[in-house]
Amino acid sequence: MTRTSAPVDAPATGAWEGLVTTALLGTDRRTPPGTGPGPEAPVALLDAAAVETVRRRAGLRPARASQRPQPAPEDPRPPLPQAAAHRLAVLLADRPGASGGGRRGTTPDLTELLPQWLAAANARGFAPPPQLLPALLDAARGRTDLRPAALEFAGPRALWLARLNPDWRFALRSTPGGGAALPHLDDADSIRQLWQEGLFAERVALLSALRSRDPAAARELLETTWATERAEDRLMFLDSLRTGLGPDDEPFMEQALADRSRNVRATAAELLSALPGSALAARMAVRAEACVAIDHMQPTQPTQDSPATGSTVATPTITVEAPHECDPGMERDGVVAKAPAGRGQRSWWFGQLVEAAPLGTWSRRLGGRTPREIVALPVTDDWQGELHAAWCRAAVRQRDAEWSRALLGEPSAPEAGGPGSVSLAERAKLLGTLDAAERAEWVAGFISTHGLSEAFQLLGVCAVPWAPPLGRAVVDALNIARDAGSYPWSFSGVMGLAERCLDPSEAGRLDGLLAVPDEPENASPGAGGYWAEAFQRLVTTLRLRAAMTEELNTS
Repeated sequence: MTRTSAPVDAPATGAWEGLVTTALLGTDRRTPPGTGPGPEAPVALLDAAAVETVRRRAGLRPARASQRPQPAPEDPRPPLPQAAAHRLAVLLADRPGASGGGRRGTTPDLTELLPQWLAAANARGFAPPPQLLPALLDAARGRTDLRPAALEFAGPRALWLARLNPDWRFALRSTPGGGAALPHLDDADSIRQLWQEGLFAERVALLSALRSRDPAAARELLETTWATERAEDRLMFLDSLRTGLGPDDEPFMEQALADRSRNVRATAAELLSALPGSALAARMAVRAEACVAIDHMQPTQPTQDSPATGSTVATPTITVEAPHECDPGMERDGVVAKAPAGRGQRSWWFGQLVEAAPLGTWSRRLGGRTPREIVALPVTDDWQGELHAAWCRAAVRQRDAEWSRALLGEPSAPEAGGPGSVSLAERAKLLGTLDAAERAEWVAGFISTHGLSEAFQLLGVCAVPWAPPLGRAVVDALNIARDAGSYPWSFSGVMGLAERCLDPSEAGRLDGLLAVPDEPENASPGAGGYWAEAFQRLVTTLRLRAAMTEELNTS
């Protein structure tokens, strides 16, 4: 029988303790085993201690061999082209901070290109070289943002390795069900068994997979055990129903409004308010309409047509009367009664009502006006900020592009925050409701008017690679900043985004920006050299990205 070894235990410990006792008492009073009193006793004690030390460190007992691991699973995907495999090795060998900080010079940041490379490789369905899996898992271990794409690319062998190395156990936690295979979605018995007996992560993965294919079947499966689930589990399961959310889910969501968990009730209310035709949305519309009205009697300044008479013209104005209490019905429909610190109670309740009301409510309530006309109306008593912010949240929740356009306004508008008090953060969310081309065009217009100082947040929601109009707007704005002698390091974030997001075909247009420019008198010292380095790095990175794509396309 094949045997390995195990550490020696009690007998060895007893022998060592005997030698220690002899040393403490002295060899005059006690001699080592097999040695008589005399001048040789101390030497014999030391020799015995040395032997025992070696035996304790190296002595092993035979033991049964541990079970050998199962062979790694096969990966059926086609292997990477050789050039792409070499590129991956180079990207994985680069480590964050290897340059020692300070100015980056003209060298591309390979760590920032790895996510893009993984996305491209996953889109093409390649399998990684087995010898690079340890380095890939090490990279994903250090970067949580890298894990989804890295584990998708690593495939089933990553989970096999993760079970053998504790450093890579994150792969088991990051993969739904710890890598357990889900049953075929047509196998009703296996689905029911996994739902009733599986671990929580396996059940979440099962519900999500089933929901993406058959929303009704997923909801019906959840209903079978809903009453017995823990509150935190009910919350996660309910959140899974966002995929494929539709009118058929309303009865189940209405039931969840009476859940004993406040978080479950709030999530159910949010999902119902995203369905403009739901009963909850109708109830919220009634409450919100009671708070907002048009006043046609509000005077304005004298017009140019009648300056001499001093007459005034009545301008339609939105008036707001926020609710005076949060009744039980409002709380049941998801209105949180207690306002956060620094917020007034009535404005807090009002914002929640408007946010949950269908946006179609306001055209009917406010004289048949379009969203753009409604947003342009003045609002009395400083309620405009609260009202417009609530409409922004409603437009994002209901994915209403028309209302998003109205709230965004024209990108060339002089107001730094858009119409009313729509902030850049709210604008970024509103842009997410538009298609990629319209989003890029709007941000390009904003940059052309306002520059790059406030555009970083907006650029983050644009599709990659950037559309040509957006790419040109960014490059032109950087060039203007350079020529103006602007402080160069303040644009390092946008420059980093450009390296990752500009279309590689734009590299040829940048050749004219590589020379060190003449520095204006008010320029930051050394700014010209920095700008030249930054544009050189940008061009080098774009050409490297083009080479990466070509390598992945090589059969």
